[in-house]
Amino acid sequence: MKDLKHLYYFEKLLEDANNELVRQAQSEGLKCIATTCENVPEPLLNLPGIFSVRLRAPRTGSMEMATYYMTSFLCEYSRALLERAIEGGYNFVDGIVTPDGCTMMNRCVENMELLKTMGEGKDGFFWEYMEIPQKNDDNALEMYTLQCRNHILKPLAEKYGIDTSDEAIRAAVEQHNEVCRLIRAIGDFRKEANPRVTGYEFHILTLVSYVAPKHLIVDKLRETLEEIKTREPDAADKYRARVVFVGSEVDDVDVIRLVEESGAYVCADRFCYGSLPGRDEIILNDEEDVVKQVCRQVQGRAQCPRYWDMAKMTGRRDYVADLAKEYGADGIIYEQMKFCDPWAYERMIGTIVLRDEHGYPVLAVDRPYSIGSSGQMRTRVQAFVESIEIKKIQGGKK
Repeated sequence: MKDLKHLYYFEKLLEDANNELVRQAQSEGLKCIATTCENVPEPLLNLPGIFSVRLRAPRTGSMEMATYYMTSFLCEYSRALLERAIEGGYNFVDGIVTPDGCTMMNRCVENMELLKTMGEGKDGFFWEYMEIPQKNDDNALEMYTLQCRNHILKPLAEKYGIDTSDEAIRAAVEQHNEVCRLIRAIGDFRKEANPRVTGYEFHILTLVSYVAPKHLIVDKLRETLEEIKTREPDAADKYRARVVFVGSEVDDVDVIRLVEESGAYVCADRFCYGSLPGRDEIILNDEEDVVKQVCRQVQGRAQCPRYWDMAKMTGRRDYVADLAKEYGADGIIYEQMKFCDPWAYERMIGTIVLRDEHGYPVLAVDRPYSIGSSGQMRTRVQAFVESIEIKKIQGGKK
């Protein structure tokens, strides 16, 4: 297929956390608020005068210093972020909000604060730690809403004079929704029998929407959508199987590329930094408190294993099964960052349930934060694709 016009530009943006558009927005006077988790409501970090970035550590090499402070038994994402912070890679940030999605990420950000890795020369800089629910009920919603007011809206107003009114939040939600509509419209092309957008290309577009100011990328996303509408797919589908990629934090651009080079088309992305459900729109009404509405929808749609009530746990597997059906998947890959405890349990249970109760072939893998050209991962995906092909030939169920 013909290369997408803006793909190379987006790839270059992803090479550095402090990318070109972050620097441009800050030069315009906007404040950059960082977070580390999908459980922080994104629109609340994109009010007029501020923009959000989800922290990444592109091109991670050694993590020796972070391992010294955190031990080698904590997940590589948390250690990669701490290592990059110690190197000075996040000095551009004007504040950070982190939830207790897992203890490892809390330890990571606490070490960042203790080591004074951010905030030098920034009088308004703040570190905020917020609780997030473990259940999806009314009590949890009240707590979640209060946490967002106290640890997001309050410091933004006090430190930087940000307008946190209902009108400002509604404007941020509309900006968020426009990006969501564009990303999901592009993602729908993955449902085609011979898709005109690759899983890798879509991963790049989705990643950029989390790490760059939205008002500076929306025009390019619109143009990319129009380009894809008239794009001619390759004459023959080069992929041998279609898979849903499910799991923990995936911000490494090489992961999806490696899977697709191994013969499996990634037709749906159910992972942290993915579009499902991370790019669902937030629909507001005129009656209820706007902050509570945002929190209810983020809490209700969340697929994070942080939520332990039975409805959420069974719902996560049903959600993956529904995605596999909707996007025409032949199999499912459950991945987990090495030493990520919440997703280790989720991967184990999800693998069994999706295989035994829903009839899908499932590959379960753990992986390093920066996968590079991992021969082991490539071999496992290739073998999985071959097993799917054999089942098709034998006429077995999915």
